[in-house]
Amino acid sequence: MADSADTPPQRKIIHIDMDAFFASVEQRDDPTLRGRPVAVGGSRARGVVAAASYEARAFGVRSAMPSVTALRRCPDLVFVPPRFEAYRAVSAQIRAIFEDYTDLVEPLSLDEAYLDVTEDRHHLGSARAIAEQIRARIKAETGLTASAGVSYNKFIAKLASDQNKPDGLCVISPRHGAAFVASLPVKRFHGVGPVTAARMAALGIESGADLRERPLAFLQAHFGSHADYLYGAARGLDHRPVRSHRPTKSVGAERTFETDLSAPADLHAALDRVGEAAWVRIDRHQARGRTVTLKLRFSDFRTITRARSLAHGVFDRETFFASGLTLLDAQLPVPLGVRLIGLTLSGIVDAPTDDEQPSLPL
Repeated sequence: MADSADTPPQRKIIHIDMDAFFASVEQRDDPTLRGRPVAVGGSRARGVVAAASYEARAFGVRSAMPSVTALRRCPDLVFVPPRFEAYRAVSAQIRAIFEDYTDLVEPLSLDEAYLDVTEDRHHLGSARAIAEQIRARIKAETGLTASAGVSYNKFIAKLASDQNKPDGLCVISPRHGAAFVASLPVKRFHGVGPVTAARMAALGIESGADLRERPLAFLQAHFGSHADYLYGAARGLDHRPVRSHRPTKSVGAERTFETDLSAPADLHAALDRVGEAAWVRIDRHQARGRTVTLKLRFSDFRTITRARSLAHGVFDRETFFASGLTLLDAQLPVPLGVRLIGLTLSGIVDAPTDDEQPSLPL
C-alpha cells in the first residue's frame, strides 16, 4: 500500500462567474440603467443580444437571442452597444485579485475562471473562506458581484457556481458530490448542449441519476468519444487539472433554424446573426486567429464545412464577417434548404499591437 505521503492532496477548486458581466458593467457605469432591463448588443433588425441584465432575463431575454425576439419579449428593453475595452479592463482587475490567491488560474472568458486553491497561500483555512474573500474583494474593487462554486473538481465547481446566482456561493464536498450531480438535469452539465440533451431525453436520460444508471458500453454506443467524460461526470468524477495557460483552439457559434432556408437573402441574414453571436464569443475570449470556417447542414442532414485562411490573421470583425460571406456565396445557390449555419475562427494567434495591425483586404 502506498505511503500517505505519496498521495496528492484533495484538490480544492473554485469556479468564479461574474453575474451578468457585460450588462452589470453598463449598469454600474450608467446609473440611469440600474434596475432596468438592459441588453448589450445591437437593436437593429439583425442584431444579437450579447448579454442581458437580470431584469431582462426575467422576461426570457438571453444572450445570443436575436434582438427582435428580445424586444418582443421585453418591449421596455434598453439596448446599449458593447464596450469591450471596458470589459477587458474590469476583467484584468478581477484576474489580479485571483492571482493574489493562486498562480493556478484558468480563464474561460473575460467573466469566468477556475482557480486551484489547494495551496492555501494566505492561510485562510478553507476554500470556502478563500472564495468568500475573493467575492468580497471583487465587490469592493469593481462594484460588481460574482458567484462562486467550490468543490473538489472543475466539473462540480462550475455546476455549483450556477446554483445560487446571482451573488451566491455554493460549496459541494467530496462526500456530497455524487448526490449533487444525480439531482441535476443533464442539460445543466458542461459539455451537454441542446442537441446532446435532446438525444439523452430520447433515451430516457433526464437527470444525473438517469445518466449514472447507464453502463459505459451503452454510453459509448450512443455518444462515442464523449462517453468516458459523461460516465465520470455522472459519478461526480473529473480529473482535469486547472491549466493556467489553456490554449483556445477555436471560437464560434452555430444556429439551427425552425424552417429550412434557401433564398440568398435569408441565408445572408442568418449568417449575419450567427456571425454577430460568434464575434461576441471571440471578443469575450480575446481570441484572434487565421482561419474562418463556415458550416452548413442541409435539410437531409448532410453537413459540409468550408474554410478560408488569411496569411496575416483575422483581427477585426469586418474581416471575419467578410470571410464568412465569401465562403457562403461560393455555395450559392444551395442544392437543398439549409437547417444550420455555423461560423468559427480557428488557428488562434496572439493579437498584434495597434502599431502592428495589418491591413487585410479580401
